[in-house]
Amino acid sequence: MEKLIFTTNINAPQERVWQVLWDDASYRAWTAVFHEGSHAMSDWQEGSKILFLGPDASSGMTSRIAKLVLNDTMIFEHLGEVQNGVEDFSKGWTGAFEKYFLRQSADGGTELNVELDTVGEYASYFQETFPKALAKVKELAEA
Repeated sequence: MEKLIFTTNINAPQERVWQVLWDDASYRAWTAVFHEGSHAMSDWQEGSKILFLGPDASSGMTSRIAKLVLNDTMIFEHLGEVQNGVEDFSKGWTGAFEKYFLRQSADGGTELNVELDTVGEYASYFQETFPKALAKVKELAEA
């Protein structure tokens, strides 16, 4: 797997950036950059399952929240795919991590760092779209 790293500075406190990242309505807004209608289903507790799904809720990824430190760190461990509503742990992004780190910047805003494990065929897609998604997070948090 290849690790991609993305960073953006947001003129908003960490709490606001956190809310934009994980609140259902704003999560749907910034992840629409990847796939319109994307959403997540979880109780948002460390150790819990989280499903990252498309608009029809029958396909996507099954993962777990490996680490959650409120307003600071969110780490997802991807475990498999969801196809036709069935979780398949034998293929997909098994063993990949997606990590979000929020740090207060020197100017009082927030530095958002994302580390994403990906397979080669998707690296160029994420290199193109992830900056757009983070620009949407920035726009929403600074509004």
